Amino acid sequence: MLVPPWLSVPPPGYGGLEQVVHGLVDRLVGHGHAVTLFGAGRQHGTAGDFFSTVGELQYDRLGESLPELAHLARVKHVISAADFDVIHDHTTIGPLVAGRRAVPTVATVHGNPVGEYGDVLSDTDHGVGLVAISHAQRRANPGLPWVGTVYNALDSRDVPRKREPGHGPVLWLARFSPDKGPDLAIRACRAAGLPLTLAGKCNEPAERRYFAEAVQPMLDEDVNVVMNADREAILRLLVDARCLIMPIQWEEPFGMVMVEAMATGTPVVALRRGSVPELVLDGVTGLVRDRPEELPAALREVVRLDPAACVAHVDEHFSTERMALGYEAVYRSFALGAVTVAREPLPLSVR
Repeated sequence: MLVPPWLSVPPPGYGGLEQVVHGLVDRLVGHGHAVTLFGAGRQHGTAGDFFSTVGELQYDRLGESLPELAHLARVKHVISAADFDVIHDHTTIGPLVAGRRAVPTVATVHGNPVGEYGDVLSDTDHGVGLVAISHAQRRANPGLPWVGTVYNALDSRDVPRKREPGHGPVLWLARFSPDKGPDLAIRACRAAGLPLTLAGKCNEPAERRYFAEAVQPMLDEDVNVVMNADREAILRLLVDARCLIMPIQWEEPFGMVMVEAMATGTPVVALRRGSVPELVLDGVTGLVRDRPEELPAALREVVRLDPAACVAHVDEHFSTERMALGYEAVYRSFALGAVTVAREPLPLSVR
Protein backbone atom coordinates (compact mmCIF):
# COMPACT_ATOMS: atom_id res chain seq x y z
CA MET A 1 0.00 0.00 0.00
CA LEU A 2 1.71 3.13 -1.28
CA VAL A 3 0.65 6.60 -0.06
CA PRO A 4 2.10 10.05 -0.81
CA PRO A 5 4.83 11.32 1.55
CA TRP A 6 2.83 14.30 2.83
CA LEU A 7 0.79 13.05 5.80
CA SER A 8 0.73 10.25 8.34
CA VAL A 9 -1.78 7.39 8.18
CA PRO A 10 -4.20 8.11 9.75
CA PRO A 11 -3.89 11.90 9.46
CA PRO A 12 -4.20 14.13 12.54
CA GLY A 13 -6.83 16.30 10.83
CA TYR A 14 -7.48 16.99 7.15
CA GLY A 15 -6.53 14.10 4.85
CA GLY A 16 -9.31 12.09 3.23
CA LEU A 17 -6.95 9.85 1.26
CA GLU A 18 -4.97 8.90 4.35
CA GLN A 19 -8.17 8.27 6.34
CA VAL A 20 -9.42 5.91 3.64
CA VAL A 21 -6.12 4.04 3.45
CA HIS A 22 -6.09 3.61 7.23
CA GLY A 23 -9.44 1.85 7.14
CA LEU A 24 -8.50 -0.22 4.11
CA VAL A 25 -5.20 -1.48 5.54
CA ASP A 26 -6.77 -2.45 8.85
CA ARG A 27 -9.63 -4.30 7.16
CA LEU A 28 -7.31 -6.16 4.76
CA VAL A 29 -5.12 -7.24 7.66
CA GLY A 30 -8.26 -8.40 9.42
CA HIS A 31 -9.02 -10.56 6.38
CA GLY A 32 -5.66 -12.29 6.78
CA HIS A 33 -3.60 -10.39 4.21
CA ALA A 34 -0.02 -9.32 4.85
CA VAL A 35 -0.01 -5.59 4.12
CA THR A 36 2.99 -3.25 4.11
CA LEU A 37 2.31 0.48 4.09
CA PHE A 38 4.96 2.57 2.29
CA GLY A 39 4.87 6.18 3.44
CA ALA A 40 6.91 8.88 5.15
CA GLY A 41 7.63 9.92 8.71
CA ARG A 42 8.42 7.90 11.80
CA GLN A 43 5.04 6.51 12.80
CA HIS A 44 1.71 5.20 11.60
CA GLY A 45 -1.48 3.91 13.17
CA THR A 46 -2.41 0.97 10.95
CA ALA A 47 -2.46 -2.75 11.65
CA GLY A 48 -0.05 -3.39 8.76
CA ASP A 49 3.73 -3.26 8.59
CA PHE A 50 5.30 0.10 7.83
CA PHE A 51 8.22 1.15 5.64
CA SER A 52 9.25 4.80 5.64
CA THR A 53 11.19 6.22 2.69
CA VAL A 54 12.09 9.44 4.54
CA GLY A 55 12.26 10.25 8.23
CA GLU A 56 10.18 13.43 8.11
CA LEU A 57 6.74 13.97 6.61
CA GLN A 58 7.05 16.15 3.51
CA TYR A 59 3.92 18.23 4.09
CA ASP A 60 5.84 21.52 3.97
CA ARG A 61 6.79 20.67 0.38
CA LEU A 62 3.28 19.74 -0.73
CA GLY A 63 2.85 20.87 -4.33
CA GLU A 64 6.43 20.11 -5.33
CA SER A 65 7.09 17.11 -7.58
CA LEU A 66 10.51 16.02 -6.33
CA PRO A 67 9.45 14.73 -2.87
CA GLU A 68 6.91 12.36 -4.39
CA LEU A 69 9.26 11.29 -7.20
CA ALA A 70 12.04 10.53 -4.70
CA HIS A 71 9.53 8.63 -2.55
CA LEU A 72 8.48 6.50 -5.54
CA ALA A 73 12.09 5.85 -6.57
CA ARG A 74 12.98 4.62 -3.10
CA VAL A 75 9.95 2.34 -3.04
CA LYS A 76 10.90 0.85 -6.40
CA HIS A 77 14.35 -0.13 -5.08
CA VAL A 78 12.95 -2.16 -2.17
CA ILE A 79 9.94 -3.86 -3.78
CA SER A 80 10.41 -7.27 -5.36
CA ALA A 81 8.04 -9.79 -6.88
CA ALA A 82 9.23 -12.34 -4.31
CA ASP A 83 7.79 -10.25 -1.48
CA PHE A 84 4.55 -8.81 -2.88
CA ASP A 85 1.67 -9.98 -5.08
CA VAL A 86 0.29 -6.54 -5.90
CA ILE A 87 1.01 -2.87 -5.27
CA HIS A 88 -1.86 -0.50 -4.50
CA ASP A 89 -0.73 3.01 -5.37
CA HIS A 90 -2.50 6.13 -4.03
CA THR A 91 0.03 8.72 -5.24
CA THR A 92 -0.47 11.27 -8.00
CA ILE A 93 2.58 10.47 -10.11
CA GLY A 94 2.74 6.76 -9.31
CA PRO A 95 0.64 5.52 -12.26
CA LEU A 96 3.09 7.20 -14.64
CA VAL A 97 6.10 5.24 -13.36
CA ALA A 98 4.41 2.06 -12.12
CA GLY A 99 5.03 0.18 -15.35
CA ARG A 100 8.72 -0.07 -14.40
CA ARG A 101 7.93 -2.09 -11.28
CA ALA A 102 8.34 -5.85 -11.08
CA VAL A 103 4.98 -6.22 -9.32
CA PRO A 104 1.49 -5.57 -10.80
CA THR A 105 0.10 -2.17 -9.78
CA VAL A 106 -3.45 -0.97 -9.32
CA ALA A 107 -3.77 2.75 -8.65
CA THR A 108 -6.69 4.55 -7.09
CA VAL A 109 -7.42 7.88 -8.76
CA HIS A 110 -8.30 10.29 -5.96
CA GLY A 111 -8.68 13.48 -8.02
CA ASN A 112 -10.69 14.72 -10.97
CA PRO A 113 -9.20 12.85 -13.98
CA VAL A 114 -9.34 15.73 -16.46
CA GLY A 115 -7.09 18.61 -17.46
CA GLU A 116 -3.42 18.25 -16.55
CA TYR A 117 -4.13 15.33 -14.21
CA GLY A 118 -6.01 13.63 -17.02
CA ASP A 119 -3.01 14.09 -19.29
CA VAL A 120 -0.78 12.36 -16.73
CA LEU A 121 -3.24 9.48 -16.29
CA SER A 122 -3.65 9.09 -20.05
CA ASP A 123 0.04 8.15 -20.23
CA THR A 124 -0.39 5.37 -17.68
CA ASP A 125 1.46 2.20 -18.63
CA HIS A 126 -0.82 -0.46 -20.12
CA GLY A 127 0.21 -2.84 -17.35
CA VAL A 128 -1.24 -0.55 -14.67
CA GLY A 129 -4.92 -0.65 -13.76
CA LEU A 130 -6.75 2.43 -12.53
CA VAL A 131 -9.54 2.26 -9.95
CA ALA A 132 -12.22 4.94 -9.81
CA ILE A 133 -13.81 6.08 -6.56
CA SER A 134 -17.18 6.91 -8.14
CA HIS A 135 -19.04 6.34 -11.38
CA ALA A 136 -19.13 10.09 -11.94
CA GLN A 137 -15.33 10.22 -11.79
CA ARG A 138 -15.05 7.37 -14.27
CA ARG A 139 -17.50 9.01 -16.68
CA ALA A 140 -15.41 12.18 -16.62
CA ASN A 141 -12.65 10.40 -18.56
CA PRO A 142 -13.87 7.02 -19.85
CA GLY A 143 -10.82 6.53 -22.08
CA LEU A 144 -8.48 5.80 -19.17
CA PRO A 145 -7.43 2.20 -18.36
CA TRP A 146 -10.01 1.64 -15.63
CA VAL A 147 -10.24 -1.82 -14.04
CA GLY A 148 -12.83 -1.15 -11.36
CA THR A 149 -14.85 1.29 -9.29
CA VAL A 150 -14.68 1.08 -5.49
CA TYR A 151 -16.25 3.66 -3.20
CA ASN A 152 -14.16 5.22 -0.47
CA ALA A 153 -15.21 4.18 3.01
CA LEU A 154 -15.12 5.18 6.64
CA ASP A 155 -14.34 3.12 9.72
CA SER A 156 -17.28 4.44 11.71
CA ARG A 157 -16.82 2.33 14.85
CA ASP A 158 -15.43 5.28 16.80
CA VAL A 159 -17.58 7.95 15.15
CA PRO A 160 -20.05 9.60 17.58
CA ARG A 161 -23.67 9.41 16.45
CA LYS A 162 -26.55 11.69 17.35
CA ARG A 163 -30.08 10.48 17.97
CA GLU A 164 -31.97 13.62 16.98
CA PRO A 165 -31.44 16.42 14.46
CA GLY A 166 -28.62 18.80 15.31
CA HIS A 167 -29.51 22.28 16.53
CA GLY A 168 -26.11 23.88 15.98
CA PRO A 169 -25.00 26.00 13.02
CA VAL A 170 -24.80 24.84 9.43
CA LEU A 171 -21.31 23.43 8.83
CA TRP A 172 -19.07 23.91 5.79
CA LEU A 173 -16.03 21.64 6.01
CA ALA A 174 -13.40 21.68 3.25
CA ARG A 175 -10.22 23.35 2.08
CA PHE A 176 -10.56 27.04 1.31
CA SER A 177 -10.94 27.00 -2.46
CA PRO A 178 -13.44 28.50 -4.92
CA ASP A 179 -14.23 24.92 -6.01
CA LYS A 180 -15.68 24.24 -2.55
CA GLY A 181 -17.98 27.29 -2.54
CA PRO A 182 -17.51 28.84 0.94
CA ASP A 183 -18.85 32.11 -0.46
CA LEU A 184 -22.01 30.35 -1.59
CA ALA A 185 -22.34 28.75 1.85
CA ILE A 186 -22.24 32.21 3.48
CA ARG A 187 -24.84 33.62 1.09
CA ALA A 188 -27.16 30.61 1.47
CA CYS A 189 -27.06 30.67 5.27
CA ARG A 190 -27.67 34.42 5.39
CA ALA A 191 -30.64 34.05 3.07
CA ALA A 192 -31.97 31.26 5.32
CA GLY A 193 -31.32 33.25 8.50
CA LEU A 194 -29.06 30.53 9.91
CA PRO A 195 -25.60 30.72 11.52
CA LEU A 196 -22.67 29.09 9.73
CA THR A 197 -19.38 27.55 10.79
CA LEU A 198 -16.63 27.55 8.17
CA ALA A 199 -14.18 24.84 9.20
CA GLY A 200 -11.47 25.04 6.61
CA LYS A 201 -8.06 23.75 5.73
CA CYS A 202 -6.01 26.89 5.18
CA ASN A 203 -2.26 26.36 5.25
CA GLU A 204 -1.17 26.32 1.61
CA PRO A 205 -0.40 29.66 -0.10
CA ALA A 206 -3.33 29.42 -2.53
CA GLU A 207 -5.74 28.61 0.31
CA ARG A 208 -4.54 31.51 2.46
CA ARG A 209 -4.71 33.89 -0.48
CA TYR A 210 -8.26 32.82 -1.40
CA PHE A 211 -9.43 33.15 2.20
CA ALA A 212 -7.95 36.64 2.56
CA GLU A 213 -9.23 37.93 -0.77
CA ALA A 214 -12.61 36.24 -1.21
CA VAL A 215 -13.87 34.93 2.14
CA GLN A 216 -12.66 37.26 4.85
CA PRO A 217 -14.39 40.37 3.41
CA MET A 218 -17.72 38.49 3.65
CA LEU A 219 -17.41 37.55 7.32
CA ASP A 220 -19.68 38.93 10.04
CA GLU A 221 -21.01 37.82 13.43
CA ASP A 222 -23.19 35.13 11.83
CA VAL A 223 -20.12 33.21 10.57
CA ASN A 224 -17.68 31.40 12.84
CA VAL A 225 -14.33 30.38 11.33
CA VAL A 226 -12.36 27.34 12.51
CA MET A 227 -8.96 26.88 10.88
CA ASN A 228 -7.18 23.54 10.40
CA ALA A 229 -9.18 21.59 12.98
CA ASP A 230 -7.91 18.23 14.24
CA ARG A 231 -9.90 15.03 13.94
CA GLU A 232 -11.57 15.28 17.34
CA ALA A 233 -12.70 18.84 16.70
CA ILE A 234 -14.05 17.91 13.26
CA LEU A 235 -16.21 15.14 14.73
CA ARG A 236 -17.61 17.48 17.39
CA LEU A 237 -18.52 20.02 14.73
CA LEU A 238 -20.24 17.36 12.63
CA VAL A 239 -22.29 16.00 15.53
CA ASP A 240 -23.45 19.48 16.60
CA ALA A 241 -24.25 20.71 13.10
CA ARG A 242 -27.73 21.27 11.73
CA CYS A 243 -26.39 19.89 8.46
CA LEU A 244 -23.33 19.86 6.25
CA ILE A 245 -23.49 22.24 3.29
CA MET A 246 -21.68 21.30 0.06
CA PRO A 247 -22.16 24.11 -2.49
CA ILE A 248 -19.41 22.65 -4.69
CA GLN A 249 -18.43 24.31 -7.95
CA TRP A 250 -16.59 21.40 -9.53
CA GLU A 251 -17.16 17.76 -10.43
CA GLU A 252 -16.31 16.31 -7.00
CA PRO A 253 -14.97 12.77 -7.60
CA PHE A 254 -16.11 11.56 -4.17
CA GLY A 255 -16.32 13.95 -1.22
CA MET A 256 -15.39 11.94 1.87
CA VAL A 257 -16.73 14.67 4.13
CA MET A 258 -20.28 13.80 3.04
CA VAL A 259 -19.80 10.22 4.25
CA GLU A 260 -18.29 11.47 7.52
CA ALA A 261 -21.25 13.77 8.09
CA MET A 262 -23.86 11.10 7.40
CA ALA A 263 -21.99 8.63 9.64
CA THR A 264 -22.62 10.97 12.59
CA GLY A 265 -26.29 11.31 11.64
CA THR A 266 -25.85 14.75 10.07
CA PRO A 267 -27.62 15.19 6.71
CA VAL A 268 -26.04 16.90 3.70
CA VAL A 269 -27.35 19.83 1.67
CA ALA A 270 -25.45 19.91 -1.61
CA LEU A 271 -25.45 21.00 -5.21
CA ARG A 272 -25.83 18.28 -7.82
CA ARG A 273 -22.24 18.04 -9.06
CA GLY A 274 -19.90 15.09 -9.56
CA SER A 275 -20.48 12.20 -7.16
CA VAL A 276 -23.02 13.99 -4.94
CA PRO A 277 -26.09 12.08 -6.27
CA GLU A 278 -24.23 8.77 -5.76
CA LEU A 279 -23.43 9.46 -2.13
CA VAL A 280 -26.47 11.36 -0.84
CA LEU A 281 -29.98 9.90 -0.97
CA ASP A 282 -32.07 12.94 -1.82
CA GLY A 283 -34.87 13.33 0.71
CA VAL A 284 -33.46 10.63 3.01
CA THR A 285 -29.86 11.46 3.97
CA GLY A 286 -29.79 14.95 2.57
CA LEU A 287 -31.23 17.37 0.05
CA VAL A 288 -29.62 17.68 -3.39
CA ARG A 289 -30.37 20.82 -5.37
CA ASP A 290 -29.50 22.07 -8.84
CA ARG A 291 -28.99 25.81 -8.24
CA PRO A 292 -27.47 27.91 -5.43
CA GLU A 293 -30.76 29.82 -5.18
CA GLU A 294 -32.44 26.63 -3.93
CA LEU A 295 -30.04 26.12 -1.01
CA PRO A 296 -31.64 28.46 1.60
CA ALA A 297 -34.97 26.63 1.50
CA ALA A 298 -33.17 23.28 1.72
CA LEU A 299 -31.22 24.47 4.78
CA ARG A 300 -34.47 25.30 6.55
CA GLU A 301 -36.14 22.03 5.52
CA VAL A 302 -33.30 19.58 6.24
CA VAL A 303 -34.02 19.17 9.97
CA ARG A 304 -36.97 16.92 9.14
CA LEU A 305 -34.59 14.15 8.02
CA ASP A 306 -33.90 11.23 10.36
CA PRO A 307 -30.30 10.94 11.64
CA ALA A 308 -30.71 7.16 11.89
CA ALA A 309 -31.32 6.96 8.14
CA CYS A 310 -28.03 8.78 7.50
CA VAL A 311 -26.12 6.36 9.72
CA ALA A 312 -27.76 3.29 8.16
CA HIS A 313 -26.91 4.52 4.66
CA VAL A 314 -23.21 4.80 5.52
CA ASP A 315 -23.16 1.42 7.27
CA GLU A 316 -24.68 -0.26 4.21
CA HIS A 317 -22.82 1.44 1.36
CA PHE A 318 -19.61 3.00 2.69
CA SER A 319 -18.19 0.54 5.21
CA THR A 320 -14.52 -0.43 5.22
CA GLU A 321 -15.64 -4.06 4.91
CA ARG A 322 -17.40 -3.34 1.63
CA MET A 323 -14.43 -1.30 0.37
CA ALA A 324 -11.96 -4.07 1.26
CA LEU A 325 -14.05 -6.71 -0.54
CA GLY A 326 -14.17 -4.47 -3.61
CA TYR A 327 -10.42 -4.01 -3.68
CA GLU A 328 -9.78 -7.70 -3.03
CA ALA A 329 -11.76 -8.49 -6.17
CA VAL A 330 -9.70 -5.97 -8.15
CA TYR A 331 -6.40 -7.27 -6.73
CA ARG A 332 -7.19 -10.89 -7.55
CA SER A 333 -8.49 -10.31 -11.05
CA PHE A 334 -5.75 -7.87 -11.98
CA ALA A 335 -2.84 -9.79 -10.46
CA LEU A 336 -4.04 -12.97 -12.15
CA GLY A 337 -4.32 -11.23 -15.49
CA ALA A 338 -8.07 -11.77 -15.75
CA VAL A 339 -8.72 -8.08 -16.37
CA THR A 340 -7.99 -6.64 -19.77
CA VAL A 341 -6.94 -3.04 -19.37
CA ALA A 342 -8.61 -1.49 -22.38
CA ARG A 343 -8.71 2.12 -23.44
CA GLU A 344 -11.49 3.77 -25.36
CA PRO A 345 -10.04 5.84 -28.20
CA LEU A 346 -9.76 9.49 -27.29
CA PRO A 347 -11.17 12.05 -29.74
CA LEU A 348 -8.46 13.95 -31.61
CA SER A 349 -8.98 17.69 -31.83
CA VAL A 350 -6.57 19.78 -33.91
CA ARG A 351 -6.74 23.53 -33.52
